[in-house]
Formats: sequence, C-alpha cells, structure tokens
Amino acid sequence: MARLILSLDNQVLAEYNMSKERYTIGRLPDNDVRIDNPAVSGHHSLIINILNDSFLEDLNSTNGTYVNGKLIKKHALQHGDVITIGHHQLRFSDHHAFETEQDEFEKTMVIPAGQQNADQLARAERAADEAAKASSPPTVDDDAGVKLDDDEAAALSDSSTPKRSPVSHTATATGIDASNAPSALPMAKLQVLSGAFAGRELELTKALTTLGRPGVQVAAITRRAEGYYIVHVESGEENDYPLVNGKPIGNKARKLTDNDVVQLAGVKMGFFMS
Repeated sequence: MARLILSLDNQVLAEYNMSKERYTIGRLPDNDVRIDNPAVSGHHSLIINILNDSFLEDLNSTNGTYVNGKLIKKHALQHGDVITIGHHQLRFSDHHAFETEQDEFEKTMVIPAGQQNADQLARAERAADEAAKASSPPTVDDDAGVKLDDDEAAALSDSSTPKRSPVSHTATATGIDASNAPSALPMAKLQVLSGAFAGRELELTKALTTLGRPGVQVAAITRRAEGYYIVHVESGEENDYPLVNGKPIGNKARKLTDNDVVQLAGVKMGFFMS
C-alpha cells in the first residue's frame, strides 16, 4: 500500500495510508490531508489512485504544486517522489512497486546458478584468481633475498622502527587484537546508470555474481581478498567484451576500482565501494 509522509523542515508531522481512490490536499478541514498554512490553498491538489497507479493533479492552487522541485499540473507518482505544497513536503512511498521493480531488474540482469555454464564460470574464476595473484605484493624468499654485509645488517637490527608483535588470540574479547587485524574488504555495489532500471542497485555480497544476458553478453564479478574483479564469460559475438570506463576488458580479469563505469549487455552500471 502506498503512503504519504507529511513533513515540515525535515520533521515528520503525519503519515497517511492511501487506501481510498481519491485524496484531496489543502488548508480547509474537509480535505483528506489537511495542511493548515496560509501558503496552501483551500483545496490545493488531488491524488487519484487507480489500481496500482497514483496520479497527482494541481487544483488551480495559488502557489502551485511541485514534484521533485518542478511545477506540475498533472503527474504520475513514483516511489520516492517529493511533493511540495507551500512550505510543506509530502513524500510518496510505494515500497511494493519499488520491490517489484527491483526484483524485475535482478531477474533481468542477474543469472541464476542453474542457468550458468559451469565450464565458462570455472574459466572465469581461474582468470580472476590469476589477476588477483598478479596484483598481490611479491613475497620475499629468505634464501634468495638480498645479502647484506655485517655493517648493514647491524644497522638494520638497530633500526628505531618498531616491529609489529605477533597476533595475540587473547588480546581482545573477540580473540584478535584490532591493531593487528587485516582490514576487511569494503562492501561494493553496482548502480544502474542507464535504461529502464536506472537508479536500481545490486549489492555484491556473493563470492561470484554473474550478470548479463545469455547469448548476448555475460560477465562475472568475483570478490577476492585483494578486491573485486570482472571477467568476461561469454557473448553472442566473438571478442564482444564488456567495457570498463569505455575500454574492452579483453579475456583477462580486470580489477574494479571505486566509481568505475561498467557497460554490459547494453546497460551502464557504476561500481561503488562503501
């Protein structure tokens, strides 16, 4: 069920469940949503609910009706719209419609495990593993390391740089000293930037998320300890690779960084890390 949330100066004054077909908004007592303020006309605007759709209409008010900052005469309301009447705001909330659209986006772009090609995904994961290893800092081989002469070794051992003590599993109530704990990989999400689903978001909580449209273009985003990597899985045309910041990623995994723009199966998505 849709709701209207009335506020003034960011303070919520009232909430209205929209269970009727018509709702009048205005200053007079006979309105369904009464706003007792001189800037509001007696009968300022009207909302009509038809099945799952809601329509806002200005009733020739003196100061006008605004939606998201724009003056309107008639407007089809969407989840999150902010209606300004005088000095007051009415936020239109329709979580059912929002969740339906969100589900539709995920059904369109996120490929379920049962529809994935196991061999292709295995190759994609191997490519991501190789890219992650390549981006890791090299390890030091003690036997093959640089040999120091006696004076250099003595100077290094007398260095004032403190050495980090080994991790103590009894140092805190959680078992690990916070100062020694490795920093966790930040959570990341994709936000659609184009098309019918613009503004929709997908949190990348899985170790492997497969996106795209089978037969057109499919890619996988993997979470590794070193970061998030995107790798091409398959496409309808040979060498038709996803784009990151306008450039094809090729057949190797590409590490994603904050604010990268991914283009996949004709949809542009922003990659954001929290």
